Amino acid sequence: MKSKPPVLESYGRLAADYDRRWSGYLRRTIQETLTRMPLHGGERVLEVGCGTGALLAVLAERHPPPLLSGIDPVPQMLARARDRLREEVTLKEGWAEQLPFDDEQFDVVVSLSMFHYIRDPDAALAEMFRVLRPGGRLVISDWCHDYLSCRLCDWYLKWSDPAHFKTYRSAECENLLREAGFQSVASERYKINWLWGMMTATGKKPSW
Repeated sequence: MKSKPPVLESYGRLAADYDRRWSGYLRRTIQETLTRMPLHGGERVLEVGCGTGALLAVLAERHPPPLLSGIDPVPQMLARARDRLREEVTLKEGWAEQLPFDDEQFDVVVSLSMFHYIRDPDAALAEMFRVLRPGGRLVISDWCHDYLSCRLCDWYLKWSDPAHFKTYRSAECENLLREAGFQSVASERYKINWLWGMMTATGKKPSW
């Protein structure tokens, strides 16, 4: 029998207690991401790797729920998301490398604390580019390899957690976005506490 991908095993076990265990981290990273992702009320937003729906729940308080969508590969995490979100939010099971959405469907694609799990970042970014409308924005917030704490954690998780793949330096992440075809690429580094460093990288699909 073919074994499940490690991320399904890891997060299937974590789902029931995930929000309580990581409440402080989720609160801070969502806040920092949203300050770098201004919305004006009419955008269609897709979260890739939506997990238990924590970010989508905050968005649904200030943005029309029918315009929100999320995708995650872990059924147990999606079940938690469905419990907390209104029915108008579209949730689908799937992988970042094969997004089950039509071309040019979204104005904003966002990913929070997920990019370090992706085995094929080029394929995932190509899919995010595909589902964005011309002029649409990509926002990726994730652990930042520029910080010593994240470099140490990256080394440890590569040894101890099969679900983990790689953390990126901010310059690496910017290069990946440019190679995927995004323009106006930029990144910002910041700490969410005295120890942990994050980055948010942004890019825009050309308005052809």
